[in-house]
Amino acid sequence: MAVERSNLLSMMKLSVKVLIQSSLSLNRTLDSEYPPLQQFFVVLEHCLKHGLKVKKSFIGQNKSIWAPLELVEKLCPESSDIATSARDIPGIKTGLGRARAWLHLALMQKKLADYMKALIDRRDLLGEFYDPGALMIEEEGTVIVGMLVGLNVIDANLCVKGEDLDSQVGVIDFSLYLKDPQSSEMPKEDVNMTAILDQKHYIEELNRHLSCTVTDLQAKMDSLEKTNCKLIEELTAATDRINVLREEQEQLRQENATIIQTSQRKEEATLQDSQVELETYRQTRQGLDEMYSVVWNQYKEEKRIRQELQKELELQLNLKQEMEVAMKLLEKDTHEKQDTLVALRQQLDQVKSLNLQMFNKAQEADGIIQKKDEEVGQLEQKISHMESAMKELEQRLLNSERTREKSDQNERDLRSELQAKVDTLQKQLSDLDTLRVGLESDLRGEKDQRQKLQKELQRERDNSAELRTQLQQLQGLQRELADLQKEKSQLQQLCEEQEQALQEMGLHLSQSKLKMEDFKEVNKALKGHAWLKDDEATQCKQCQKEFSISRRKHHCRNCGDIYCNSCSSNELALPSYPRPVRVCDICHSLLLQRSSSSS
Repeated sequence: MAVERSNLLSMMKLSVKVLIQSSLSLNRTLDSEYPPLQQFFVVLEHCLKHGLKVKKSFIGQNKSIWAPLELVEKLCPESSDIATSARDIPGIKTGLGRARAWLHLALMQKKLADYMKALIDRRDLLGEFYDPGALMIEEEGTVIVGMLVGLNVIDANLCVKGEDLDSQVGVIDFSLYLKDPQSSEMPKEDVNMTAILDQKHYIEELNRHLSCTVTDLQAKMDSLEKTNCKLIEELTAATDRINVLREEQEQLRQENATIIQTSQRKEEATLQDSQVELETYRQTRQGLDEMYSVVWNQYKEEKRIRQELQKELELQLNLKQEMEVAMKLLEKDTHEKQDTLVALRQQLDQVKSLNLQMFNKAQEADGIIQKKDEEVGQLEQKISHMESAMKELEQRLLNSERTREKSDQNERDLRSELQAKVDTLQKQLSDLDTLRVGLESDLRGEKDQRQKLQKELQRERDNSAELRTQLQQLQGLQRELADLQKEKSQLQQLCEEQEQALQEMGLHLSQSKLKMEDFKEVNKALKGHAWLKDDEATQCKQCQKEFSISRRKHHCRNCGDIYCNSCSSNELALPSYPRPVRVCDICHSLLLQRSSSSS
């Protein structure tokens, strides 16, 4: 192995010397057909193949120098262009052909010495491809790299695409280096001049390498200084953010304490309201038991009052459910900022106003019940007089029928008022939904920022345990509210059972009269309006659009005319129909005006 290394080293010296001398004597760019250049590539190929490991595969044994040359692409990113072009050259199918193309391109680029130096410096990686004692791993490889520096003087113009690099035979021609002693003798002055020029070029190349390394080191120092400055700025910003977050956390703790106190007060107020409502319910129940045996006419009025109370109870239950949803949001959003807490305060203020309104309505209902109790006493006196004279009873029955009609009108008016209130509440709910959507969008933006600060907030998770204990206390209060709601539901079931018993007793008297009134109203409606047939209408009466498969025909149950779906999308309860039916826009507005004028 040592003899082979010395022979290859001496052949490399001869090939490099002959190539440099011939190129300087010619003073022109070298082509790929130049014999000394071809012999140089052959000798360099033999040097790279010395001690190369053989890779075994299913097909056979493979021994190629392309594998170690591919390492240069990782060590020197500048050589990526050469490697990609060598892979993409058409007509080259073997690794040896790609390696020969790579050597040609590196020589034209005048960076063959740099690439080989980078490869030899990493001998730990070359051990995977070469056996111990190979030329590229021993000292002879460094000597060859030093000789390749002198080739940077040569200008080569090589054509790689047209040549058949796969099938070339790498045989060393020794005839170029065996010359006659007469022709080989040169004057001493010429020999000295060539040696001086070679040394000069070698020194210039070394200086160029050193200057490149110095500039690279300066660039690295500048980049490190910039990164240090950026890191210092980021550290200061992070400390400022940590301080701000600590202040915000203290503020959140104080605000959570205030919110818990207000919620406890509200729960106590709701409990008191429920007790007041239970007492009022007991009083009304006593009045109903007394009136059940005395007056049948008062049944409908008491039923209306109870329905109103039930609606108020349902509204309060809805408000309590909203409070529970708000508390759940507080559990999830304990780590959020002051903006979300301000929005929750606004919602709590709205809930307060609604509770006050419901409390005022309950007080008004109590006043109405007291008035009705007084009227019950008067009715009892009248019943005592009715036992004395049957004739007066008949007259009073006529008066009672009139009062029933008035009560029916009052019921309709109250229904319209309740619908208006329901619409206003729905609008408020829609406004709250829009506010929640805006808050959710803001929360998403803040969550993106919080993901960056999760590492810093890990220290503050210990403080969140205290808040969780407070939230568990709030959950206990919510359970107490649920128990109260169960009690209310039981009371409501009792009310419904008693009302069903009253309805069964009152239906026998009221069914016949209601049927007569319904028949009368149906006859009036049929006499006033005619029911159009489907064939008679080809377009909508209001928007004048023609009917088709997509635009269907719909009858108005009040006037009998035919409209499209958009012009008859309203529904109202008519006297001739027990349930809400389709009504056109014109009839809808007229009926609403009549109900408002009658109220």
